[in-house]
Amino acid sequence: MKIAEHVESTDGFLSKLSLYKALALIALAQQGKQPSPKLLENCIQELPKPQLGEPRDLNALRMQPAQDDVLTMSQTLDKLLARDTVQVELIPEKKGLFLKHVEYQVTSQRYKISVYRRYSDFDVFHEVLLQRYAYRVVPALPPKRMLKGVLTSISEREFIEGRRRALCRFINLVARHPFFSEDELVKTFLTFSGSDVQAKLRDAYKKTGDEFMTNRVATLAKEYLPADIQAQFSTSRDLIRNIHNSFHKLRDRAEKIAERSKENATDLLMFGRELSTLGSDTSTLPSLASTQSTWGALRQSLKSLSVEFSVLSDKAAQQGRREEDDVVEKLNLFLDLLQSYRDLCERHEKGVLHEHQRALHKYGMMKRQMMSATVQPKEQASVEQLESRIVQQENAIQTMELRNYFSLFCLHQETQLIFTYLPITSHILGAFVNSQVQGHREMGKVWNELQPKLGCLFGGNNGVSPST
Repeated sequence: MKIAEHVESTDGFLSKLSLYKALALIALAQQGKQPSPKLLENCIQELPKPQLGEPRDLNALRMQPAQDDVLTMSQTLDKLLARDTVQVELIPEKKGLFLKHVEYQVTSQRYKISVYRRYSDFDVFHEVLLQRYAYRVVPALPPKRMLKGVLTSISEREFIEGRRRALCRFINLVARHPFFSEDELVKTFLTFSGSDVQAKLRDAYKKTGDEFMTNRVATLAKEYLPADIQAQFSTSRDLIRNIHNSFHKLRDRAEKIAERSKENATDLLMFGRELSTLGSDTSTLPSLASTQSTWGALRQSLKSLSVEFSVLSDKAAQQGRREEDDVVEKLNLFLDLLQSYRDLCERHEKGVLHEHQRALHKYGMMKRQMMSATVQPKEQASVEQLESRIVQQENAIQTMELRNYFSLFCLHQETQLIFTYLPITSHILGAFVNSQVQGHREMGKVWNELQPKLGCLFGGNNGVSPST
């Protein structure tokens, strides 16, 4: 500790001069002297050399981070959401050389810049992101196009809007991910305004490679994993699968609620129009009805009521949009994340784990061939070639084992990310309650204003209950 006080370090790193100074102070301490920089001033020709023992002894003392828990992600939902908010807006259709295409304006709050992207740019970005972070939750992209001849032109507009929403959810999940958000790929996609962003993204990936090649703990992942990692993974996967199924049902119900609000808006508007049509009828009343009937006056009053019902229709439509934007979209965002976690689990089991087992099987076959060659004499060149292949396969298996442990390491972290996102449930419920309170308050105000008008228009209470 005394030596550390005398050695300057920046962010835990030593300069070459500081390292030599520290070694010299260690040498003084080994001589039984108090390690002091003043003693070093007396060293004219060279600094004292410490006794470090044999290199193999140093290797056995390889330092491990004492308190740096690299496996645990210290994140909160608020911190994740504060990383960035990205808007994806549709730009009016442009005609390409042969086909029309859709373009999006992508605006990052973090980088305070807007860029223009096509679906194909998102597609390439997703491709290189998945190559770089194969062991993490990379959200899926929405489909590029719909089935031709199945949907109407109105449905086509709805499809394009749905795809825009899905792309917005995708880029926000990526921009808020603890690892993706600091990667050059994400920064390039959100800020590069040159002519060929796709080439720029591919070049950025080629310079870095996949995460296994750049993560400082990739080859040490096994040492950080808990002994019961497989059991933890299995339990978490089943729990998250159940959560996913429940949120699917919640989303479906929320969509129906929003759809009913839109249908209510349509019905209110049509109800008002029918009143207006009824009031606009100028047909002459027959003599048998004209003496005591007040229908003529009532008919004129009905026409004015269509205005209030039009306002009610607007309020119901706004209610539907709030439910769709604030509730359904938040549910879809979390569902996209949950689905990407399930995709990651599948990649781990059918990808890395499966390839590792295949490599072990191939290695066993080679060993049996080698034993056969030892028993039955063969050409020396053939035996040497087989030995070389076995060595290559051993190296490949070792790499696969390291990747398998790193994949489990990342899975453990991504599982934590899912649980970090779970408090979004309170955000969703809050948005749902607020939308209902606001919608009912606004519509209730219009209904209350309409109630006394009926008495003025028709006289008496005419079946209208007095306000309480």
